Amino acid sequence: MEQLIIGVFEQGFIYAIMALGVYITYKILDFPDLSVDSTFPLGAAVTTVMLSSGKNPLLALIAATAAGAIAGMVTGIIHVKFKVRDLLSGIIVMTGLYTLNLRIVGGSANVPLFNYKSVFDNDFINGIFPEALAPYKTVIIIFIIMIIAKILDLYLKTKSGYLLRAVGDNETIVTSLAKDSGFVKIVGLAISNGLVALAGSVMCQQQRFFEISMGTGTIVIGLASVIIGTNVFKGNLIKATTAVVIGSVIYKACVAIAIEVGLPATDLKLITAVLFLIILIISMDRKKKVKKA
Repeated sequence: MEQLIIGVFEQGFIYAIMALGVYITYKILDFPDLSVDSTFPLGAAVTTVMLSSGKNPLLALIAATAAGAIAGMVTGIIHVKFKVRDLLSGIIVMTGLYTLNLRIVGGSANVPLFNYKSVFDNDFINGIFPEALAPYKTVIIIFIIMIIAKILDLYLKTKSGYLLRAVGDNETIVTSLAKDSGFVKIVGLAISNGLVALAGSVMCQQQRFFEISMGTGTIVIGLASVIIGTNVFKGNLIKATTAVVIGSVIYKACVAIAIEVGLPATDLKLITAVLFLIILIISMDRKKKVKKA
């Protein structure tokens, strides 16, 4: 049971980093960005190359985040500069990144990393964690990375952050302030996909392998986490980003429980789809009740 709980928090915190990125596009920008299904493995691909070449695992996290941010900028540029619809922009980048991810790792769809150091297993980390905390080392490090990712809270309080919120609510207001709403969108997409790629890098180092399809369904998990968090924890008691983190943990707990009670792991995608459908139905019912009231 202890291992199950630790596993839920490990996976929950990793996907929480990704869900923070989805929160920007879905809740703030109102942008259906499907490119996250490929920027997640993009972060893992960049990490794979860097770890296998002996680079510092922390540097791999930074490089993966930068690669994701660039991919997000490409999505934004296609949408803003070439006037391609938001949904199609994400699909174009998602499709193109599939091939690019394979190219980055040398054409292999699955690359093991068990013989290389990671942020969870290196001389420095092994030296600062006492033996008593060894079973919790991974979840603690993931939690710290997730907290660093929540610097997003500080950004949203800046002038640029307020402009980002304004673009999602009403682009006309931003334009009336003599600001380029298109540029603000591109910045938002860059931050979003940077966080998603960071999550992919963390996942890659935690699981010790790269798999080309590891990003499949990422957008569904991210949306489910955001919807759970923002609907269960409505109000001003906790920050929206904190609600998203909790939503991610709750979501992964539901999946873990479903597998624990006997559903085969091969049914994971079906479980994910059913959970997401239930979450959407509950969310829609709540909105109807609020409107009637």
